[in-house]
Amino acid sequence: MANILVTGSKGQLGSEIEALSGGYDATFFFTDREELDITSEEAVARFVTENHIDAIINCAAYTAVDKAESDAENADRINHLAVKYLAQAAKEHGIKLVHISTDYVFDGMNYRPYIESDPTGPKGIYGATKLAGEQVMREIDPSNSIIIRTSWVYSYFGANFVKTMLRLGKERDELGVIFDQVGTPTYAKDLAQAILDILPQLEDENVEIYHYSNEGVLSWYDFAKEIMKMAKLECRVNPIETKQYPTPAARPHYSLLNKARIKEKFKITIPYWKDGLDDCLRRLGERR
Repeated sequence: MANILVTGSKGQLGSEIEALSGGYDATFFFTDREELDITSEEAVARFVTENHIDAIINCAAYTAVDKAESDAENADRINHLAVKYLAQAAKEHGIKLVHISTDYVFDGMNYRPYIESDPTGPKGIYGATKLAGEQVMREIDPSNSIIIRTSWVYSYFGANFVKTMLRLGKERDELGVIFDQVGTPTYAKDLAQAILDILPQLEDENVEIYHYSNEGVLSWYDFAKEIMKMAKLECRVNPIETKQYPTPAARPHYSLLNKARIKEKFKITIPYWKDGLDDCLRRLGERR
């Protein structure tokens, strides 16, 4: 029976992995900051050794995109240095590491879905620190380990766009949502399932990168419209441009990820984005 360490277990993805973990023949160690400080090299090494860890799923991340612009040091500690320490432990003990990254490593100026080998060019601190985490993991290069880039994550757990739209849809008669940022949502439960299915199949000598989001393409405006429709909320959603909603950190205008590589390699089927949203709203008791 494998011993699997899941970091960032109180976040959206970590929580979904925990919800699914009962169906797997493994012992899971679900940790957050209180149980394991992954920004401490010594703490990571000790935890991995003492608990005879066979695989690590790193869901921990500094994801406050705007706050990162004025808190670069903390963002770097979690998104970069912690990945270094986890990769070092994985390399030393010959264990698997699955690390979650983001579409923000790209500049968002593409005209076709991003493939894994496309040039990176983050526009803000969050994306830059996530890219630094990718780079250090590839330099250390633990075998049987992968990086999964994802986008627009939401879940039954935690705070996210879907829950914000549900709340605003009940409070307001209308609201404006950005229409000129295009991508695909990722239902964290679908990604969690994919990770758990992929983990036993990992047998690459070098660190490989894969892309994962749900299938389909839409804007934040389209996403909000569908949430209101499925939840039968009367709130009117109006399309607005990014320049009408300025934020400290620049967002990618184009975040589509090409998932062909992960589907072909691991023989997984990725659900359509509306199916993920439908499931999430049902779990939240908001599907009408």
